[in-house]
Amino acid sequence: MAPSDPGDPANPFQSLLGDLVQMLGTQGADSWETTRTFALQVATGGSPEANVEPLQRIAVEQLSRVAELNVTEATGLPVSPDGRRLTCVPVGRGEWTARALESWRPVLTAMAARPETPPTPAAGAAPDLVATDGDAGFAALLGQWATAIGPMLFGLQIGSVVGHLAQRALGQYPLALPWAPADELILVTANITAFAEDWSLPEEETLLWVCARELATHSVLSRPTTRVHFEKLLLSMAEGQAAAQRDLTTRLQGMLGPGGPSGDMDLESLQGMMGDPEALLGDLLTPESRRTSDQLTSLAVVVDGYADHIAAVVGERLVGSHAALAEAWYRRRTERGKGEEAAGALFGLDLDQAQVDRGRAFVAGVLERAGEDGLARLWTGARTLPTPNEVDAPGLWLERIDLPDPDGPPVD
Repeated sequence: MAPSDPGDPANPFQSLLGDLVQMLGTQGADSWETTRTFALQVATGGSPEANVEPLQRIAVEQLSRVAELNVTEATGLPVSPDGRRLTCVPVGRGEWTARALESWRPVLTAMAARPETPPTPAAGAAPDLVATDGDAGFAALLGQWATAIGPMLFGLQIGSVVGHLAQRALGQYPLALPWAPADELILVTANITAFAEDWSLPEEETLLWVCARELATHSVLSRPTTRVHFEKLLLSMAEGQAAAQRDLTTRLQGMLGPGGPSGDMDLESLQGMMGDPEALLGDLLTPESRRTSDQLTSLAVVVDGYADHIAAVVGERLVGSHAALAEAWYRRRTERGKGEEAAGALFGLDLDQAQVDRGRAFVAGVLERAGEDGLARLWTGARTLPTPNEVDAPGLWLERIDLPDPDGPPVD
């Protein structure tokens, strides 16, 4: 029997493609609920999560209060911008995922570029396309599919990245990026327990140390000037990634749609593209975004280095195994798992060992030259945040912030 005509509605593949195009046009190519569902599936493995044990909740409440008092003393900063007490809440991986997605939603939504033209015409038009002249109708359907599939794939990529990140996050800040303002700080106690077991560390001391480090990070990233500066950079990065996705859509349309004088489909290029996810989705860091990426990375590694320092200060006071904990944390972070590497790339962060060491070296350099008082000046305003060049030269940063502020009041 001869194969069915591609333009024949009875062609199973063409019929399926028409149904997919209609579905994508109805639900939206970057459906947030699809992203969320997929992220939760990855984070939990599809299995229901048990509630956090009451005794563990009590331990978190008690230890976090001790950590908060010591972090406030070490940083000189309130742990929340309004000075109110922050509640540390133990959560599972699924809840961490849901909260992270919602907190990062403005940036992630800006990244997920919508097609400039709708994936389907008016309702009922897709079946008409299937019924039109053979190759022309099939190519038109493929062109519509290309318009819709790029953003949809990116939404699934977001879900995968955040879900994998939840599997290793010890608390709210596996990435030094601000969250939406809230009176709660979340800790993934199952991951903290696994971290302690993997490195043969006392679980209670590990929990206290993680609390201190998370609170130190929060005290910095929740400061209005710091948070706003990060958010501007993140939204700028998101705009660049959205433009890259529109380029991806154009490439897909060129391969699949009725483009070109002959209207031929470039199936060989399509096969290579679909067989290489990195080529399909990994080229989001455009040249225009690299400057923003450098700024984000530089700030993030300084925040991480600062949090490490504060955790070390608090740990020396309260945690007998603080040296082993700091070493285990450093090794775990420089051997980042799949979720952390992909999440860093998603937000334009370079988080390899050299960058981690760069942030720690900056903090050490400031302490050597100006002590704790000099280090505390990092977070006094947007002007005192270091530039990428200054992260490599802490002495230059100290010199600059000692200069009169050109935007400040005149000096008599």
